[in-house]
Amino acid sequence: MVDLNEAHENYRPSADDRRLIEEFRANPIGHHSPDLQRLLTRMRGAPMADKYCLVVVEPNREWQLAKTTGKAGQPVKLLKQRFTSQEDAEWYVFRQRWKALTGETLSA
Repeated sequence: MVDLNEAHENYRPSADDRRLIEEFRANPIGHHSPDLQRLLTRMRGAPMADKYCLVVVEPNREWQLAKTTGKAGQPVKLLKQRFTSQEDAEWYVFRQRWKALTGETLSA
């Protein structure tokens, strides 16, 4: 059986993955290319503890950054940062997950 934590920790982005950063930045919501969807699935498949996520504060108007606890039945931990643009919120979470996956910080 594959250890998902180990597989996630050993991931190294390919040159093709790097072009997907700009694809996501240009279109963070909606349909994605198969390659971008593959990368997002990998990023979203990280272990549940301390994974960034978004909470809708006011539908279509405000989102709050949060982190998962990794424990079933426990609510997410709300963080201070809020967004008034879903695109900005999704881009922020993408950058945090990219850093967790690769160790690389993407510019805003």
